[in-house]
Amino acid sequence: MRASRLIAVGIAVALTGSLAACASSTDAVTTESESESGFPVTIEHAYGETVIEQKPERVATVAWSNHEVPLALGVVPVGMSKATWGDDDGDGVLPWVEDKLEELGAETPVLFDETDGIDFEAVVDTQPDVILAAYSGLTQEDYDTLSKIAPVVAYPEVAWGTSYEDMIRMNSAALGLSAEGDELIDELHETVSASLENYPELDGARILFSYIDPADFSQIGFYTSHDTRPGFLESIGFPVPEIVADESAATEEFYTSVSAEEADRFADVDVFVTYGDPGSEIVAQLQADPLLSQIPAIANGSIVVLENNTPLAASANPSPLSIGWGIDDYFALLASGVSAQQ
Repeated sequence: MRASRLIAVGIAVALTGSLAACASSTDAVTTESESESGFPVTIEHAYGETVIEQKPERVATVAWSNHEVPLALGVVPVGMSKATWGDDDGDGVLPWVEDKLEELGAETPVLFDETDGIDFEAVVDTQPDVILAAYSGLTQEDYDTLSKIAPVVAYPEVAWGTSYEDMIRMNSAALGLSAEGDELIDELHETVSASLENYPELDGARILFSYIDPADFSQIGFYTSHDTRPGFLESIGFPVPEIVADESAATEEFYTSVSAEEADRFADVDVFVTYGDPGSEIVAQLQADPLLSQIPAIANGSIVVLENNTPLAASANPSPLSIGWGIDDYFALLASGVSAQQ
């Protein structure tokens, strides 16, 4: 289950992957205009298609960040996934979601604890008209069980590989708010572009998202293009390190690893992004390792450490509400890695 791995590698799911994270799947949504409301709506996804007969009034979401789509569009879900990673105050809600709920004058929805998988009974109790999970890793069994509760919007092709744009497109269509969803995407693109302009040093940087177990330097783990973190960077024009391109073409997984004996394959990486605990000496440890120190980005200190279990680390997995909250700080942190090599 992706939740356990992502807690270990820097983003949980209830942060807790065939479609690259930066790809578009706008053809996955078909609106059958048989009524003035635009319903029924048919949404295609990995497990077939879901027909939503009428505009939902009670919206439930499962998995990481799907609730941010209705919230961004002014719709408060009756239930949503509890944040178990990146939550700064232990209330199960990430700060950008707290801000939006406050803006809407809304109480916190029912929180589904997905630490051990989807809490189907809790979802049932919210009596939803639709269940949004366009960004998720639903299994066939999960999908079948949820479908007995209400129509389900599953991920388009690859588990945990849905870009935030496609999550917005699919989830907003299920709400009868496709036009509003497209407007939201345009606004987010503008926000990202405006912020990126402030960091010209990032232009052309090859950034690798990794996770290296401090207790085992024999493997170099990293995220492929199927994951939304590198996928996001690719979608806004960042070049792809050669090893990421090669390994992404060979797998549909969002994460993979190679032996540290293959350190020379990381020669074109400009910034090495990893996760670490507060006060950890991960940078010094990486530079002291005889194999990992052969990677130029590590040798020259072009290492960015996302502090484990913090909102900023969670926002590296871009979502409809986190982008406006943290994109400037995120780009600034990446830029610090480029500056280190100069």
